[in-house]
Amino acid sequence: MAALGRRVLPALLAVAAALGAAARLYRAGSDPLTVLAAGSVRQALLNSSAAWVVQFYSSSCGHCIAFAPTWRALAGDVRDWESAIRVGVLDCGEEENYETCKEYGIHYYPTFRFFKAFIKQFTTGENYKGADRELQTVRQMMIDFLQNHSQESRPPACPPLDPVSSNDVASLFAKNSHHYTAIVFESNNSYIGREVILDLIQYENIVVKRALNFDKPFLEKFGITSVPSCYLVHPNGSHGLINILKPLRSFFSSYLKSLPGVRKKLLLPLQLPVQENKEESMEIKVWKEFDKSKLYMADLESGLHYLLRVELATHKTLEGAELKTFKDFVTVSAKLFPGRQPVVKLLETLQEWLVSLPLDKIPYDAILDLVNNKMRISGIFLPKKVQWVGCQGSRPELRGYTCSLWKLFHTLTVQAALRPKALINTGLEDDPQIVLQVMRRYIHHFFGCKACAQHFEEMAKESMDSIKTLDQAVLWLWEKHNVVNNRLAGDLTEDPKFPKVQWPTPDICPACHEEIKGLHSWNEAQVLQFLKYHYNSENILYKYTESQTDASEAEQGDTGEGKDKSLMKKSSGNRENKIQDKENMLDSESEMLNQHIANRGPVKDSGKGAVESVNLKETKQAMSFLGIGFSNIDMSLCVILYVASSLFLMIMYFFFRMRSKRWKVKYYRSSV
Repeated sequence: MAALGRRVLPALLAVAAALGAAARLYRAGSDPLTVLAAGSVRQALLNSSAAWVVQFYSSSCGHCIAFAPTWRALAGDVRDWESAIRVGVLDCGEEENYETCKEYGIHYYPTFRFFKAFIKQFTTGENYKGADRELQTVRQMMIDFLQNHSQESRPPACPPLDPVSSNDVASLFAKNSHHYTAIVFESNNSYIGREVILDLIQYENIVVKRALNFDKPFLEKFGITSVPSCYLVHPNGSHGLINILKPLRSFFSSYLKSLPGVRKKLLLPLQLPVQENKEESMEIKVWKEFDKSKLYMADLESGLHYLLRVELATHKTLEGAELKTFKDFVTVSAKLFPGRQPVVKLLETLQEWLVSLPLDKIPYDAILDLVNNKMRISGIFLPKKVQWVGCQGSRPELRGYTCSLWKLFHTLTVQAALRPKALINTGLEDDPQIVLQVMRRYIHHFFGCKACAQHFEEMAKESMDSIKTLDQAVLWLWEKHNVVNNRLAGDLTEDPKFPKVQWPTPDICPACHEEIKGLHSWNEAQVLQFLKYHYNSENILYKYTESQTDASEAEQGDTGEGKDKSLMKKSSGNRENKIQDKENMLDSESEMLNQHIANRGPVKDSGKGAVESVNLKETKQAMSFLGIGFSNIDMSLCVILYVASSLFLMIMYFFFRMRSKRWKVKYYRSSV
C-alpha cells in the first residue's frame, strides 16, 4: 500500500502542477480583469479609450500570492467601470515577460501603475501613491486618477465626476427628459457619489450627478436631513427622496439599476492579440523524485540564474550602494560557491572584472553580456532556465526561487565556516557576519518582494550585530529561517504538499531534537553539525543539472553524477592553492571582455542570451581601455614610463629652444 502511494503521489502532483501552471494567480476569462503579457500590453495601453490600473506581480512572490484575492475582488467590484478605467495584471515571473517588466522599470512586486487614456507613446505609467493596499483605498485612488485627466484626454465613457452647484440641481427639475436623473448629496470628502456615477456608466436611461451638502437651506427644501442621500427625478417629471435602508454605495447602485427601463448597454469586449492557450498547449511536467536529505545543485544554479538574469535585470544600471552590494555578493559567491567548474569560473571571471573596473556606475546589460558569455570565453557557463528539484512546488507559483535563495545563502554561510580562509585578500575577510550582511543588503536592494525584504530587515536589526563567529552566523540564519516558517505556516503562500514546519525535522536529524521537562528543545551543537553536513559539497547531488551541451542544443537532459562530481572537486577541492594558476587565464579573458564592452552598442535582445561573434585577432591587438588584466605593478610601471617620457620630451624641447636662440645670436648681422 505504501509503495502504491509512492507511485501515485508523483502522478497526482504532476497533474496538479500542470493545472496550476495553466492557471497561475489570475485566469483570463474567469477572473474579472485583463491578463496582459509581453505581446499584448503595449497594444492594450497605447491609445486606449479607457484608463488603466495594472498590477505588475511575480507568481513566485509570497506577498503577491497573498494579495491576489484582494486584487481579484477589486476587479469584480469595479467591473462596471471598465469603459472608463480597466484593471489588468502582468506576471513578471513569466520568462516571456522578463524584458517587458524591465522596460517598465519594475523593481518590486507587486507594483501598481496607472496609465491615462489616449497615450500616444510608450510610458512607464504613474506609481500608485495610496496610504495602503486595501481595496477601498485602491478604488478611491482610481477615482482620483480619473479626475486628474484633462478634458481632452478623459475617457469618453467617463461622465463628469465633479459636484454640480445648487443652481445646476434646480435646473434639472425644469427640464423635460426621457431618462432618470439621480443626484447623490454627500460631504466633500465622500467618494460614494463618484462610485455610484461609475457604477451606472454602462446603464442606459439614467444619469447620475453628485452635489455637496454646503447649502443647508437648499437641502432642507428637498427634505434632505442627512448625507449621503439620493434624490431621484423620474422621466415624467415627478421627483422625490429615495428611501434606502442603509446609505451605502451598494444600496444606491442596486436600487438605481433595478428601476424600470434602466438596462445595461451592450459593449464590445477589449480586443487584444490572440495569445497561445496555455491550458491547451501545457505539457504535463514530470514530477522529479528527490531525496529531502540531500542538496541539489540544480536548485542552487537555478537560483543563481534567476538572480543574475531576472531579478537583477530590473535595475538598468548599478551604482552606489547597489553596485557595492552586487560586487560583494559576486566576490562571496566566487570564493565560496561549491559549484561545478564552469559555473565557478563564470563567477570568478565576473568578480575579477567587477573588482578591476574603475567605474562608479555599470550598465546591467554589460553584466548580462558576461553572464550569457557573449565573448565566448572558454569554460564558463550558467544554466539559462530554472530547474527546481528540492525546491519544486505542487503549483508553479509556490516555493521555487525563494526556496533556492534560502538554500543558496545557507550554503554560503556553511562554506564560510568550513573554509575560513577562502575570503583572504578580498577585503571581506575577518568578518564573521559578512555572508549575512551581504544577504541583508542584497535583499534590501534587489529582492522583488518588498514586504518580505522589510520583514527580513526587522529580524536583522534585532540580533545580526551580535554574531561574533562564523558558526554563530550559520545558526542565526537557520533560526531566522524557522521564524519565517512559523510565521507563514497556514498562509496562502504555503505549499500544501510541503507545509512550513520547523527544520530539520526529526526524521532527518533525530539528534537535533530534545525534550527538557516535557518541552521541545533544540540541541544547537547537533544542529550546527547537521547544517555543516547538509550544506557541504559532499552532500550535493547533480541529478537534473543542465549541462553546457544541453544548453547549446536547447534540450533538457539529466547528467551523470560521477562526471559532475569530478568537476566540482576540481573547482572546490584545492581552489585556494590554484588561485595563481587561474589569474593569468582570467587576465586575458577579462581583457577580451572589456574590449567587447568598450565597443558594444545597445543590447536589444540581451534577455535571450544571443551570442555574437568576436574577431579574436582584433581583440588581442586592441588595447583594453579599462585596464583589466594588468596588476598594480604593471600600472605603476606604466605611470613611471609616462612621467619619464614626459620629462624627456620637456628636456628635449628646452634644449633645442636654447640652441636655436644661441644660433640666432651668433649669426645675426645688423643691416647697414
